[in-house]
Amino acid sequence: MAAKRESQKLIANNKKAYHDYFIDETYEAGVALHGTEVKSMRMGKCSVKESFIRIENGEMFIYGMHVSPYEKGNIFNKDPLRVKKLLMHKYEINKLAGKIAEKGYTLVPLQVYFKDGRVKVEVGLARGKKLYDKRQDIAKKDQRREVEREFKQKI
Repeated sequence: MAAKRESQKLIANNKKAYHDYFIDETYEAGVALHGTEVKSMRMGKCSVKESFIRIENGEMFIYGMHVSPYEKGNIFNKDPLRVKKLLMHKYEINKLAGKIAEKGYTLVPLQVYFKDGRVKVEVGLARGKKLYDKRQDIAKKDQRREVEREFKQKI
């Protein structure tokens, strides 16, 4: 039997989440979408920069995920900022709800991608960074960039 080929096409990335939070764990969730939203995503028209995730009544929802209206969708287009349901197993949602109840944890969307024809969201269990943590990250990034620049000049 042939191994199942996993094809992933990145739609949107949330770099700001890595800057603002420590990501402890990541999970994969499906997204409940309508037809024109999927077509719009195939064209790469999606943004998760200002979005966040909440658990309500044992279900996960993503707020603020912007999916631009499909050009040829006319009356079938939905509101670009509507709340979308995330699809995960009940035990995973309950586990995450328990973690969020702890002080300082939150859920953030890290990236949106196609996996085997289905839209998936990578959900990160995150802790907020303090200002000095962000400064340390920026200093490390600058130092790494400087080393790479010196390495290029030597060659």
